[in-house]
Amino acid sequence: MTVKTPIYLDCNATTPLDPRVLEAMMPYLTGEFGNAASVTHAYGDRARQAVEAAREQLGRLIGAPSPDKEIVWTSGATEANNLALKGVAEMYRDKGNHIVTAATEHKAVLDVVAHLGKTGYDVTVLDVDGNGQVHPEQVAEAITDRTILVSLMLANNETGVLHPLADVGRVCKERGVLLHTDATQAVGKIPVSVDALGVDLLSCSGHKLYGPKGVGALWLRRRSPRVRLAIQMHGGGHEANRRSGTLNVPGIVGFGAAAELGRAEMPEQSRRVGALRDRLEQGLMGRLENVRRNGHPTDRLPNTSNLSFGHVEGEAFMHYCQGIAVSSGSACTSASLEPSYVLAAMGLPPGWAHASIRFSLGRFTTAEEVDYTVEHAAEAVQRVRDISQIDELNEVFGR
Repeated sequence: MTVKTPIYLDCNATTPLDPRVLEAMMPYLTGEFGNAASVTHAYGDRARQAVEAAREQLGRLIGAPSPDKEIVWTSGATEANNLALKGVAEMYRDKGNHIVTAATEHKAVLDVVAHLGKTGYDVTVLDVDGNGQVHPEQVAEAITDRTILVSLMLANNETGVLHPLADVGRVCKERGVLLHTDATQAVGKIPVSVDALGVDLLSCSGHKLYGPKGVGALWLRRRSPRVRLAIQMHGGGHEANRRSGTLNVPGIVGFGAAAELGRAEMPEQSRRVGALRDRLEQGLMGRLENVRRNGHPTDRLPNTSNLSFGHVEGEAFMHYCQGIAVSSGSACTSASLEPSYVLAAMGLPPGWAHASIRFSLGRFTTAEEVDYTVEHAAEAVQRVRDISQIDELNEVFGR
């Protein structure tokens, strides 16, 4: 079978739009163009109904008890994280000013808490262990009587590592502290239940689960406790006055359709993609020496493999392996030549961090593509190593 290149193995950066999602969106890109806030006529009312149906679809995927009152549509997970962190920080300022997070969070969390740290809030950034995990005991030790929020991602975007979030949730519940999770990489890939995890706020994004870009959501708990937010976007009072702005109806409809497909197909897709990821890892490790897998061996997403190839710069690998679309870090920092801060936080020496490649498979990845990747990636690694050896010899002999 002929494999079409380039092969796309960067699904943690973004996923292709599922054709079934596009089909659901198309009417709202053409004839159904109404504004969901214009409910005085049929066009607007149909748009509003579509938005509410999507809210229910996403709610079912994450186990939201009352999605019609708990889900706020945003432009993406970055905005959802900003709304969660800044909204809680400002609303509960009288109760306390301490926020806890982890060193391996996405920049959409780390940059926000860094900003809050400059405006009078105390921030604790927890270390992770060699597997990339934060443990509940660390969170318990970090919480003080001034702590108002813990923010800990469910799954890491670079390594796929899962934090023991349900255990952290119990700690936060016992101490009366709100728990936010950036679940962007997890939603649609593994089962997610807001109640089982014990979270109070959850951020996610459409384009990570075969939906469109430019649409995200923030879920916030309505009861026990009722989470309140300080408004960050003023003007119009949309989304129950929690996020003003005309809703992206086609994007929201697409997000809802993607959520429905994810819920229906997740068990089979997780099994299939997990088997392909293992096939990829076993193939590369069987062909090459000096390969390191980064992150927890089992507590991770089924689609993600972060590997370091000894004596091979990630950028050099990608130069010699252009038929495969992969990443040497997160999509938001891929232009940087600095080693991954996530891997550095896990204790990897700079040489190993520079040598890391993230393979993230998806719904449309095939076994043939994985086998092609194993063959050509192994060849690229060996070629870079051979060139490095020649360069070292030339340096020794002054050539």
